[in-house]
Amino acid sequence: MIKKVMEDYKVLLRSIPAATVSLFIVSVIMMNLLANKELISLPYLALDCGFVVSWVSFLCQDMICKRFGAKASIKISILALAVNLAVSLCFWLCSLTPGMWGAYYDTGMIEVNTALNATIGGTWYVVFGSSLAMLVSAVVNSTLNQSLGRMLKKNNFASFAFRSYVSTGVGQFIDNLVFAIVVSHTFFGWTWVQVLMCSLTGAVAELLCEVFLSPVGYKVVRGWERENVGSEYLERHATA
Repeated sequence: MIKKVMEDYKVLLRSIPAATVSLFIVSVIMMNLLANKELISLPYLALDCGFVVSWVSFLCQDMICKRFGAKASIKISILALAVNLAVSLCFWLCSLTPGMWGAYYDTGMIEVNTALNATIGGTWYVVFGSSLAMLVSAVVNSTLNQSLGRMLKKNNFASFAFRSYVSTGVGQFIDNLVFAIVVSHTFFGWTWVQVLMCSLTGAVAELLCEVFLSPVGYKVVRGWERENVGSEYLERHATA
């Protein structure tokens, strides 16, 4: 069973263009690191700097889902999550070393070094909450995207946009909601009204970012289809 899964991963990674997988993984790592800084903090709209790149991972999911299906999108999401956890572990271990950060020598303040160690090292419940949120939202987004795609007969931008915008909107809301419940409500004392409203308004803001660049994503996917990119994986699952 494990051998079959690993072989399937090998074929999938050979099939999806490396640039897309790399962009996906890098966006997830950046999103979790940038989440340490607030961007907007209002009673019913809370965005951290991870918002700048969070929509990229959803666009990549939608592109992969359109060409390779929901299972492939979920598998790549799990891979991105595993890499992010490995990076987080590396950051945490580095934060435990006795050396000083470059900013310490600029200020001469030990508090600066301590703060950087805390930021880079991360907090266990933030890492857990973001990982759980990403996993749940990836399953919801990819499954919904494929389900909507099966209902649409035309292979045009309107169809791609509809399935992507609906699934991304729902997926982003679920992502924000799970994180807000696990972290913001439990550890930061958010009310349930704040949890729901910030999850909703944050999802809308993130969806608008994807809308802006979705035409590019559509053109890339259409290029994959014309050039028969990923035929090995598609044939493998067509006969499975």
